[in-house]
Amino acid sequence: MVSAPLAGLYVLTDERLGENLLPAVAAALAGGARLVQYRDKSADPARRLEEARSLRRLTRKRGARLIVNDDPELASAVAADGVHLGRDDPDPGRARRLLGPRAVIGVSCYDSLAQARAAVAAGADYVAFGSVYPSPTKPGAVRAPLPLFAAAKDELAVPLCAIGGITAGNAAAVAAAGADLLAVVSAVVFAADPEAAARAIVERIRPPRGG
Repeated sequence: MVSAPLAGLYVLTDERLGENLLPAVAAALAGGARLVQYRDKSADPARRLEEARSLRRLTRKRGARLIVNDDPELASAVAADGVHLGRDDPDPGRARRLLGPRAVIGVSCYDSLAQARAAVAAGADYVAFGSVYPSPTKPGAVRAPLPLFAAAKDELAVPLCAIGGITAGNAAAVAAAGADLLAVVSAVVFAADPEAAARAIVERIRPPRGG
């Protein structure tokens, strides 16, 4: 498994990518993304398995982490680096037992610091808050205010992930608020040039030289 820090640009896939899945992810990695989350909620297990395997090969070649959304069993089947769990997914303890001690387990906590505390207590390696801005992927998602990251930083000793409506234009503000990981879907994978889109975000959240 890759041992790079849980920080930087975290690109999420979308089942609407179709045949553009691998080219879009490869371009995002070339632009500086360090984590990829395979997210596909369709009912086609054979295709999901093949796509996840292809992404595992690609991310391993590029030295990046692969996280699987919602599905610890699929993560295990393709030797992914970890799994991301939502409100209705298996608990972190079950995922840990299946994937082992080195797996990365992330948990969506929406706008709730209490849920984040519980997730960390259950073994989460990072917690995610969002949507921090209106999201084209999930337009009805609950909003998580940026000050929540400072409050979480004071209490929690795990990386914090921000998701929802993040673009190159607001990425610096999200990072400054305390987010370690910036999870992005549309602004990268559906961009006309995913590599350039990823690089633009990475440049805005990169620590200043000497800092």
